[in-house]
Amino acid sequence: MNYSYWEIKEWFTNIDFTIVGSGIVGLSCALRLKEKYPRSKILVLEKGLLPQGASSKNAGFACFGSISELIDDLKSHTEEEVVGLVKKRWEGLQLLRQNLGDDKIDYQENKGYELFLDKGFYEECLVQKEKINNLLEPIFKTQVFREDLNLFKFENIHEKYITNIFEGQIDTGKMIAELLLKAQKEGVKVLNNIEVQGFAENADSVVIKTNKLEFTSGKLCIATNGFAKQLLNENVQPARAQVLITKPIHNLHIKGTFHLDKGYYYFRNINNRILFGGGRNLDFKTEETAKFGQTELVQNKLEELLKTTILPKINIEIDHRWSGIMGVGNQKKAIVKGLSDNVFCGVRLGGMGVAIGSVVGKELADLL
Repeated sequence: MNYSYWEIKEWFTNIDFTIVGSGIVGLSCALRLKEKYPRSKILVLEKGLLPQGASSKNAGFACFGSISELIDDLKSHTEEEVVGLVKKRWEGLQLLRQNLGDDKIDYQENKGYELFLDKGFYEECLVQKEKINNLLEPIFKTQVFREDLNLFKFENIHEKYITNIFEGQIDTGKMIAELLLKAQKEGVKVLNNIEVQGFAENADSVVIKTNKLEFTSGKLCIATNGFAKQLLNENVQPARAQVLITKPIHNLHIKGTFHLDKGYYYFRNINNRILFGGGRNLDFKTEETAKFGQTELVQNKLEELLKTTILPKINIEIDHRWSGIMGVGNQKKAIVKGLSDNVFCGVRLGGMGVAIGSVVGKELADLL
């Protein structure tokens, strides 16, 4: 270990809280801990050059569930649980906006639209629209979902959308950069390219083993979501999401966030481009991975839908492709709990990290 006295003293000595993961949850946890314990020494460890999971790789949807997703949730959750999930997502979005400011994250409320490939499924959702609106009315004080005609002229879909009037969008890059800046201004130390490989508990501290060195911390918070299985034995599985973005499109008329095929596909406008992701339902097993990358199966389907449904009369060029790793499980509720006196976790965000990441980070900090 070739670290100087100064480096060890400044970065790895007398640490009160170590947080694994510098995404939305990890940085929100650090900010909340600084608020509660201003004099504490907080270290955030990130294994990537940038946040490695989904926090800086997502599509930037400020959403809390399309109508078909909420109907599907009701098959495996009680009405109270689904309302609780939506309430937490909505409160999390407001906390994110309050913490960082709408201008700093380029928050826009351009509505969210669910598109339907066939009339039958559209009518199934329409039948449930009033019930869902009534369930959510105590949160939003008005009807959330309404019908709209195909105003953006997509092709090969049903002629009507079901619109979520409260859905918005953010600039994910600006959001994570602003969170990082805010945490560092508060004195939180963030180290990148350092991977936690394991930990061992003492009575009042935790020995943290990394690929660079070992050190001791008072408490350990694990906020690695899609990579949680590498450190924890909890009900959370990695789920890869593949994304592409087009080159700029002249006079792009599409504005908003869009859900297609039960939310398994999603797209939006950003800087005169279309950002389009999804397709893990084509091969769930292959996409249940913590490895980044793309597959021909998914990428070909995304390109096909771009050309046949979203922008059928426009010559499109793909500019860039990437993937992010989410954390999912058999329940939508996030896992925020103490694993022992000194080790805690906030994981399984279920693809809703933008919405609930801030509040999960706060809850994680409040456990300590």
